[in-house]
Amino acid sequence: MRILFIGDLVGRPGRSIVKDLLPQIRKDEDVDLVIASADNLAGGRGATRGTINETRDAGVDFFTGGDHIFHHREFEQDIEDLPIVRPANYPGDAPGVGYAVIDLGSKGSVLLINLMGRTAFGGPQAYLEDPFTRAAEILEEFSSEEDLIRLVDFHAEATSEKKALGFYLDGRVDGVFGTHTHVPTCDARILPLGTAYVTDVGMSGNIESVLGVKKDIIIELFLTARLQKFEWENTGTKAFRSVLLNTDSNHIKRLDFEK
Repeated sequence: MRILFIGDLVGRPGRSIVKDLLPQIRKDEDVDLVIASADNLAGGRGATRGTINETRDAGVDFFTGGDHIFHHREFEQDIEDLPIVRPANYPGDAPGVGYAVIDLGSKGSVLLINLMGRTAFGGPQAYLEDPFTRAAEILEEFSSEEDLIRLVDFHAEATSEKKALGFYLDGRVDGVFGTHTHVPTCDARILPLGTAYVTDVGMSGNIESVLGVKKDIIIELFLTARLQKFEWENTGTKAFRSVLLNTDSNHIKRLDFEK
């Protein structure tokens, strides 16, 4: 199976470049399944039913979340019937689900798990369950299903936590894809026991910005040490950051474009 995972889609520019490039990428790379991080999909923070459906129309099949996924409060209801998983280590009464099996018929099935890191996050994230233990619990539920492809989106700040989870799950899942920091890393590889890994897929959105925010605002933040109102940059060069996993040949490669 050929699975394309797109990094954090940030606002209108992220949705725009997916519309522009994804249909041809799906065709050229013979992609079976497209997954994307929706944590910054709507206005730079969180997702809405409308932005999810807009991006589905562009060719994304399934979505993952992160620390901003419930930024728009109405999404707490909308998430229940959309093709998206939020971090599985949220407290048990959180809306939505933390993992899902995606049935692709004769092509097979994919177990998609979303987890969030705790290191260096602070705030409410300090109350999350341990992502390592939660991953093991979920995998145990599916231990008898040999043909199931297992993927993890680990939405985390610290590269050390991402690397550690990658090695912890090596040989137990087919892929561990890091998200959240918006900066693509060049370490896509197959770990010693066979798991495809990348520390961060990177941001799909405007790169004439600081992680999607207008650069002058962030410069002012650092110069003055005073909080600024974020405004998202919608003009300038856009990037499409992704990785393509071929589970048949056990090979991972970056697919990155700018426009």
